[in-house]
Amino acid sequence: MKILLAHNFYGSAAPSGENQVFELERAMLARAGHDVRTYVRHSDEIRGAGGFGLVKGAVLTPWNPATARGVHRALAHFAADVVHVHNTFPLISPAIFSAVGTGAARVLTLHNYRLFCSSAIPLRDHRTCTECLDGRSVMPAVRHACYRGSRLATLPLALSVALHRALRTWERHVDAFITLTGFQRDLMIRAGLPAERVWVKPNFYPGAPVSTPWSQRRDCVVFAGRLSEEKGVALLIDAWGRWGAAAPELRIVGDGPLRKALEARASTGAGRITFLGQVPASASEEEIATAKLLVLPSICFEGFPMVLREAFAFGTPAAVSDLGPLPRIVQHGRTGLVFRSGDPAALLAAVRAAWEQDDLGRMSDLARREFEEKYAEAANHQQLVAIYERAMALQKDRLRS
Repeated sequence: MKILLAHNFYGSAAPSGENQVFELERAMLARAGHDVRTYVRHSDEIRGAGGFGLVKGAVLTPWNPATARGVHRALAHFAADVVHVHNTFPLISPAIFSAVGTGAARVLTLHNYRLFCSSAIPLRDHRTCTECLDGRSVMPAVRHACYRGSRLATLPLALSVALHRALRTWERHVDAFITLTGFQRDLMIRAGLPAERVWVKPNFYPGAPVSTPWSQRRDCVVFAGRLSEEKGVALLIDAWGRWGAAAPELRIVGDGPLRKALEARASTGAGRITFLGQVPASASEEEIATAKLLVLPSICFEGFPMVLREAFAFGTPAAVSDLGPLPRIVQHGRTGLVFRSGDPAALLAAVRAAWEQDDLGRMSDLARREFEEKYAEAANHQQLVAIYERAMALQKDRLRS
């Protein structure tokens, strides 16, 4: 199969799971023998240009004519069967889909909710918010200044959402949408996507990862991710403070805008908390692989967190909040724990009970088994090719009609 993969890389200063998924899928498809080419842009192109770069990014977010020309030229030299797009924001723009025309099947992976949510993360004032998705309107986003707390910054994104609703881009120019979970699929269909073209394919872990034997693991719990509001790390620190001196070490991997505030918060509690900062991906994976529990206390809807596919790959149980797709990914009492979102007492009760009852070793074995069945590379490749084939069949039906 001949496949053109398209992606707008986020800024190099901030690690991105979307960037990682793009690279992993590109390598997976190449290993499987497909002819893979790429069309990419980088947000660094505008971040280094100061105010002019910000204006350029805003103007091009709804529609970038240069993308249309570039993709058209690329396809003139590479007759792709499938054009698979990951992220269009801000420099590729949805113009790529009409540029492809009917010459190839068009597939879009939804790593977040940006198709209908200007902030991409349905979170406002410390709570989930789906006003724009449920009402199929961008006015709440503009009114609440949902992108970076600025109405001016929100306008280009809101315009893009409204424009492509009006043009019916998603109905007319995309043959298959890939969501990361069934929860996300349901929400995006409710927001307006055609149900018969929305498929679920989770993230995967490549190769054959080795699970650390339970007896060789450290008596610690790990959080790995961006230290920002939506990740709920403040709640985790509060729970550890309540647990006190009997708590196992909590190791926090990652960086972000709340790091200093979180370190100050942790310093007032009795629990052992270590901030490791931003570390290489291999070191982060080592932390997860050798811990006895991963905690993900998100207070917003996630896609499919990369740290969860790592936890499954290494047989590390995960404790997650009961929000969005997380309780569908992690089965309470089987592959991990589920606790009430936004409640440090509920988090503490769930984790402490499993820790003191020494029940996590059993969950470790089940998590690894789940990985082999759902999140290994071979299974993921089969799922992705099946979606491509459905998209190609739909494209051919459209040409005949």
